[in-house]
Amino acid sequence: MKLIAFNGSPRKKWNTATLLEHALKGAQSEGAKTELIHLYDLDYKGCTSCLACKRIGGKNYGHCAIKDDLKPVFKKIEGADAILVGSPIYYAITTGETRCFLERLMFQYSPHDKERSTLFGKKIRTGFIYTAGAQEEMVKERGFDRNAELTEMEMDRIFGSCESMFVTDTSLYDDYSKYVSTLFDPEEKKKHRNEQFPLDCKKAYEFGARLVRKAA
Repeated sequence: MKLIAFNGSPRKKWNTATLLEHALKGAQSEGAKTELIHLYDLDYKGCTSCLACKRIGGKNYGHCAIKDDLKPVFKKIEGADAILVGSPIYYAITTGETRCFLERLMFQYSPHDKERSTLFGKKIRTGFIYTAGAQEEMVKERGFDRNAELTEMEMDRIFGSCESMFVTDTSLYDDYSKYVSTLFDPEEKKKHRNEQFPLDCKKAYEFGARLVRKAA
């Protein structure tokens, strides 16, 4: 049993990465082998619309033809039982690195046929952990969750399943006094991080464990 997690945040030691690490511990508690890949460490860009993955009889049919750092990553995914993607929400959507990764990942397995079929060779469990500095009410009011639902729908179609977890009202700064941040109440943010974030980490642990159990 193998679960691969992808950190779509430029930070390796903050909210998203921390939650992913707890999710991996949860997966390990169910006997899974795990790996964490930081997307910002890789050299790649979004789909170039070469359409080689769609060409009938082509050598790259069903696989992205671009030779960059995502090539071996996609190979790993094809051998995994579950994948988990974590990303902060920037302006209502995932980070650019995450979006480019998902674009390349999903497009190669999506032929333009009437059946809306998938070229991914098996069913695996997939999941997302989203982090947002906004409060939960604002996330829903501005439709951040609706963007996530659309991605979840496509991941479900291609890979067989998908579920998401939102963690809101996260801390952006370790010291709010050093930055222009009058939009936030530093004391409230500190309180929320001390009291709620540990509970969110526990939820992430359970999320990781659940993905593995369902994959089994």
